[in-house]
Amino acid sequence: MVWREKLVKFLMFKLIAGPIARLKSSNIPILNGQHNHKHLLRSFHSSTKDKLDLSSIPQDKIRNFSIIAHVDHGKSTLADRLLETTGVISREGKNEQVLDKLQVERERGITVKAQTASLFYDYSGATYLLNLIDTPGHVDFHYEVSRSLAACQGVILLVDANQGVQAQTVANFFLAFEADLTIIPVLNKIDLKLARPDLVKKQIENLFDISSSDILKISAKNGIGIDDVLQSVIEKIAPPPGSMDKPLKMLLFDSWYDQHRGAIANILVKDGTVSKGDIVKSAHSGKSYQVQELGIMHPDPVVVPQLYPGQVGYIICNMRSATEIQIGDTLYHEKNPVKPLPGFKPAKPMVYAGVFPNDQSEYPALKSAIERLTLNDSSVSIHPDSSVALGQGWRLGFLGLLHMDVFNQRLEQEHNTSVVMTAPNVPYKVKIIGTKNIKSYQGEEITILNPCQERRGEQVDQSYIDDTRIMFKVILPLNEIIVDFFDELKSFTSGYGSFDYEEHGYRKSDLVKINILLNNKDVEELTTIAHRSKARKMAQSMCLKLKDSIPRQLFEIAVQASVGNKIIARETIKPYRKDVTAKLYGGDVTRKTKLLKKQAEGKKKMRKIGKVEVPKDTFINILKRI
Repeated sequence: MVWREKLVKFLMFKLIAGPIARLKSSNIPILNGQHNHKHLLRSFHSSTKDKLDLSSIPQDKIRNFSIIAHVDHGKSTLADRLLETTGVISREGKNEQVLDKLQVERERGITVKAQTASLFYDYSGATYLLNLIDTPGHVDFHYEVSRSLAACQGVILLVDANQGVQAQTVANFFLAFEADLTIIPVLNKIDLKLARPDLVKKQIENLFDISSSDILKISAKNGIGIDDVLQSVIEKIAPPPGSMDKPLKMLLFDSWYDQHRGAIANILVKDGTVSKGDIVKSAHSGKSYQVQELGIMHPDPVVVPQLYPGQVGYIICNMRSATEIQIGDTLYHEKNPVKPLPGFKPAKPMVYAGVFPNDQSEYPALKSAIERLTLNDSSVSIHPDSSVALGQGWRLGFLGLLHMDVFNQRLEQEHNTSVVMTAPNVPYKVKIIGTKNIKSYQGEEITILNPCQERRGEQVDQSYIDDTRIMFKVILPLNEIIVDFFDELKSFTSGYGSFDYEEHGYRKSDLVKINILLNNKDVEELTTIAHRSKARKMAQSMCLKLKDSIPRQLFEIAVQASVGNKIIARETIKPYRKDVTAKLYGGDVTRKTKLLKKQAEGKKKMRKIGKVEVPKDTFINILKRI
């Protein structure tokens, strides 16, 4: 067999010099031809039954934009200040992470799910509708960013004036650049004592070819420069394209599940108009639905009677099954079919893990929970799986280790499920040699999965961004970075390093299959794959874990790890021993020797015919995430 290992192209930033930084409804009333904005805002909160009419806002007064940045550069804080400045939320009190609605987001202090909010802002005598999408900053959630950008015409590129340009800043910039979106560079946290705005401006200028004079300077925490950001959004970002006269065409770019109302879809109206009671059809499923409710997020749902071209909102149309929603789908009027929109490329999982219920009686409930959660996180791939030790379950694909952790946490918090999640895996491709083997495996090449280990890499490029920052481009096997690489990177760079990665195909590699034997019997569920240079260390670790996990028996158990026919690691589980000489009260020593010999023969026979039952808890201890 010829083994091929999955690789990723890795982008790392490292600070090599510099100072020590701190880490860290009714109709809209019109007065003199203009909207009465204050009265409009009051009407949102007067009654949830009231409806807001958006027909008075012309299309050229709409702006759709996202905030993109590296993690912890202040996206959520800026979103809070934008909500305050436009009157969506009160300035009184402490507003933190208003758009971060998930419990896991508030506990971890990071954004993991893109959220939309419609803002109204008065500028030059007119009221503008600004549709904001706050996006995650961690590389594991880049699919959320790419989907959100499909509903926008521009972005705010937020950069920390202390940390400077980091890996995800670069990745998100090129996502927006390739989508041909207007990019507004904004320098945040300028009020910090250790902020270096001039240096960071040079980084942005050198990397992105953006003039330093176009970079806004703000402090989202203290509300400095927020009006300048809103005015730049209005002046620099173009209104969304589309025509009211064309047939209805809507892009479904996100969704979530409500226990009482079913699937709720976030949509962008490309052309035409949609009203409550309309019959719309899905290009993906071919099914037709009646629109039961329309609205915008402000940031909580506000009902509207109609949505018009360029507007972002939500739609409820009695989609009861999670499988009826397809992210990237096109919705249109049943009697006016249109050419479907291109949609989104499916996310490519980087990490796989097995998910099993703690008890097989919980399988139906867990299945329902996973289906509903993946409705809100379409980047997760699902494949049925089974294990002799753990029973029926699923093999789930994630974009990274943090993505996997967050998904598991959301299952527990939002759906009250408790699961067994196995160690993270990465895919390998194996080329099958021999006609008989090809027939047996039903193909010349198969993909298999394996728990990940330590790292190996090949540096392909190195460049200096400025006097204090250096950027490396490295090709690494995927299984070398998904467990604790980020923690180690932060450790040896004193918190300054950051990284981003993308798929780089497969490469031939010297991999071996490690078999686990218990008393010379192969335990297939514990078979794993490792690079030859790491095989012995990994085998020793697994044998030691098994020694501590398998209960002692009345006979000796040999725990061995082999590569091919060669044993590379061994541990022995000593048997329980009964004191057969306890009943002796004296006499010749041969009596004692005879009893011990008989006991040894019995244990030898027992070892031959005895079967080592590996408890389920042992499999969980070996396979679970560390």
